[in-house]
Amino acid sequence: MITIKSSREIELMKKAGSIVYQTHQYLKPYIKSGIKTITLDSMAEKFIRSKGAIPSCKGYEGFPYTLCISVNDEVVHGFPSNYKLKDGDVVSIDVCARYKGYHGDSAWTYVVGEPSPNDEYLMKHTKEALYQGIKFAKPGNRVGDISNAIEIYAKKHNLGIVRELVGHGVGTNLHEDPNVPNYGEKNKGPLLKPGMVIAIEPMLTFGNESIYLDDNDWTIKTEDKSRAAHYEHTVLITNDEPEILTGECKNG
Repeated sequence: MITIKSSREIELMKKAGSIVYQTHQYLKPYIKSGIKTITLDSMAEKFIRSKGAIPSCKGYEGFPYTLCISVNDEVVHGFPSNYKLKDGDVVSIDVCARYKGYHGDSAWTYVVGEPSPNDEYLMKHTKEALYQGIKFAKPGNRVGDISNAIEIYAKKHNLGIVRELVGHGVGTNLHEDPNVPNYGEKNKGPLLKPGMVIAIEPMLTFGNESIYLDDNDWTIKTEDKSRAAHYEHTVLITNDEPEILTGECKNG
């Protein structure tokens, strides 16, 4: 069921989104060669809790960590571990936080040190695919308009679209209706209405689209070992332009 959020709920979601954004900004300077990904996870949990929020991912359907940290050929749901980041690693970090019962959700991809030309291309165009989708998050449009915009942009830049994984609604549950695929047809899918909140999240690869599930039953990897990028914002459908809830801290 798709829910329309009240003004009170939207304010709480803005706060949750702001905490997610702040967590990314807090972690960014530490994403350097030599740091263990489990250290980033511990730092994020302490930071989120210091803001009066709870890490949404920790314990979600059994997921054991605060962050999803996916490195290189890991697309999503990577486990923090004793792995030490090294120069050239591409690292996607998915941060989710719950504030007074409402969730914010945002993923961002970083590079350790200087990116290779291919990694820079992958990251640049996956991020732009996100914003191409957000442009269509307006009342009167349909979910398919967002999906189609992402697909067209990704194909134009010869990036693989991970089709098995989708964006989603956000609210009192981390994952709600509607699903927001990264491919689709214009004028198809649920109608977008003011008060809906959705997570838009292209997951693109530098190779083909085939993926597989790692032995930990969580982490998704590219089958051809190509690198992947993941960018995500939680977005409010307003009466006019879309409002990003997990962006710069105009939300306090």
